[in-house]
Amino acid sequence: MSEPVSALNGAKAQGFAQVAEQGLKGMIAIRCDLESKSLAKVVKGMGLSVPAQRRIVTAEGRALAWMSPDELLLLCDYADASGVTAQLAEALAKEHALVTDVSDARALFRVSGEKADQVLMKLCPVDFETLPEGEMRRTRAAQVAAAIWRSGSEELSIICFRSVAGYMMGLLEVSARQGGEIA
Repeated sequence: MSEPVSALNGAKAQGFAQVAEQGLKGMIAIRCDLESKSLAKVVKGMGLSVPAQRRIVTAEGRALAWMSPDELLLLCDYADASGVTAQLAEALAKEHALVTDVSDARALFRVSGEKADQVLMKLCPVDFETLPEGEMRRTRAAQVAAAIWRSGSEELSIICFRSVAGYMMGLLEVSARQGGEIA
């Protein structure tokens, strides 16, 4: 059996900001009534809470992101994804819900540095100057559907489909090149 590999094997680029594909990451899509008591109970057991609209909450190495009025995305260690998926599916089994391990269908990138915002300002219709830490945005980076959040004071995280990871890396790398800073 082959070993799992990330979309770009941890590719990195350094310009006025650093761009890095984050390697294997567990990602679980949860579609259900976000007001569900069963959902609240199972995520509380993971040290998390159901996030408010456009928010992402983190605890104990995991993150839970609001993606739409009936969808969340749980980020965890890649090795834990199948077990966590089963745990969530069991907890929501008596409800109208769908829990899917999408780890191998997505790619995670980080853009970091003092001018990290400028890399994405050139690609996305988002006001990054007012984007607070912990707020999730679903948008486009050029032609790529993406979920973006400020994961640190000088860091942005981006999730896209694995099938366009090479294109996303190219966009981010070119946008971060030295001399391309926004005045």
